[in-house]
Amino acid sequence: MISILPPDLSPHIAILLLACSVATSLITAALGAGGGLLLLVLMALWLPPAAIIPVHGIIQLGSNAGRAGLTWRHVDWRVIAAFAPGVALGAFAGALVLVELSPWVWQLTIALFVLYLCWGPKLPAMALGRGGILLASTFTSFISLFVGATGPLVAAFIKQLHRDRHKTVATFAMSMCLQHLPKALVFGLAGFAFREWLVFLVAMIACGFLGTWLGLRVLDRLGNLTFHRVFNVLLTLLALRLLWLVWQQLSVA
Repeated sequence: MISILPPDLSPHIAILLLACSVATSLITAALGAGGGLLLLVLMALWLPPAAIIPVHGIIQLGSNAGRAGLTWRHVDWRVIAAFAPGVALGAFAGALVLVELSPWVWQLTIALFVLYLCWGPKLPAMALGRGGILLASTFTSFISLFVGATGPLVAAFIKQLHRDRHKTVATFAMSMCLQHLPKALVFGLAGFAFREWLVFLVAMIACGFLGTWLGLRVLDRLGNLTFHRVFNVLLTLLALRLLWLVWQQLSVA
């Protein structure tokens, strides 16, 4: 029999997280990124450590699938065709070494890459071609198994490819949908009990879909210039938070 909530999750925390799913999905749909990482931080406050990344991965898979479904007309399928093989390669490599690694290494790497992609010189054409997209996909899919939320890094890379806000949001959603899909398989094969979380996961995904729908209404009201300015600022704040976490970890080491 499937329980309504897993043993380690109280009803009032579950309701709070459902509200967070609406809010964070709205942020990602309207501003392009940030909601996934924010939800991961919030989940880390209340969920058992072993459940955070696999549960977050399934929720993000559903949330991004909903956003991709609502915006599929704007998806850049040429980018997705180059991105998909890297997802398989990165997930396979990550599954071979699914061990506990120092979080600060990946947090520092993501933060520095995001800051460069937002404020550094534009990547050369070669890096934005099929080979560059494949490399970026492989790298981010690999580390996604360990740090959970590589969305800011993928979003910053996708931003380099498009100036149209709808293409950026739609292509990013489809990319992250592909990246979260093998994560569910990897953690399922590793023995994580997704069955205990099923009802909660379905409810979180449904709330995320509502947040996405609301966020896309906001996105329609933004111009491309305003969107990219807000997008850069939001990604920078997320990168600075990661650097703060790195500093905290190293200062107590």
